[in-house]
Amino acid sequence: MENNSPELIVMLTHNDRTVANAHDIFEQCQNSKAKFWGFKGSGLPIDKMKQLFAQMKKQGKETFLEIVEYTENECLIGAKMAVECGCDILMGTLFFDSVNAYCLENNLKYMPFVGEVSEHPSILEGTIEKMVSDAKTYIEKGAFGIDLLAYRYTGDKELLIKEVVANVAAPVCVAGSINDYQRLSVIKEAEPWAFTIGGAFFENKFPGSFNEQINVVCDYFE
Repeated sequence: MENNSPELIVMLTHNDRTVANAHDIFEQCQNSKAKFWGFKGSGLPIDKMKQLFAQMKKQGKETFLEIVEYTENECLIGAKMAVECGCDILMGTLFFDSVNAYCLENNLKYMPFVGEVSEHPSILEGTIEKMVSDAKTYIEKGAFGIDLLAYRYTGDKELLIKEVVANVAAPVCVAGSINDYQRLSVIKEAEPWAFTIGGAFFENKFPGSFNEQINVVCDYFE
C-alpha cells in the first residue's frame, strides 16, 4: 500500500454466515469506496459463490473467502473451495502445513488464524507472545499474512492488536466484531493492513444505508 491506512474488507456475512442476498447487496454497493470484498465459506452454494467472486473481480475488487473451520480436513476443503471459486485470498482456518502447501501450489494467498481459536462464533485464546511467534512461523513457511480475531479475544484486545501489528512484518487483518468508532479508532492507530466489517453493516451500527455505511467507514480512514 502506498500509505499505512488500513483497508476495509466488506464481508457480506451476518452471524458468521454469508447472507442469501449477498449478490444483490454487492450490486447495490459495488461503486462504494471499498476495494476489498469477501464472505464466508458457509451460507451460499458453490455456484453462487463462484458467480459472486466473478462479479467482484469484474469490478476490480480484491476478493476474500474466510473459512471458520478447525480440523485439517475441513480447512483443506475450504482452501480447495477458495481455489475453485477463483478468489484472491484465503482467510481463516487453523494453520496446517497441508493447507499452506496447497495454497502455495495454487497461488492462493493464505492468511490463517493465530492463537487458539474455537467455537462458532469464534473465541480466541492464548498469549500474545505465542500469537506473534506463530504468525512469524507461518509467514516464514510462506503464508501471505494472518487473520487476527482480536475482538473475539478473551484477553486484552487492544494490546493484542498493537503488539501483533508492531511485531509481524506481513499483512495483518483484524477480523470480527468491529462495530463502533471506538474500535475503528484502535484500528486507525495500530495501522494493520486491513480489517473486516460484516455484521455491523447489517445491524446499521454506522450511519446510513449499507452503501453509505461503507463510505462512512472508508472516509474515517482517509
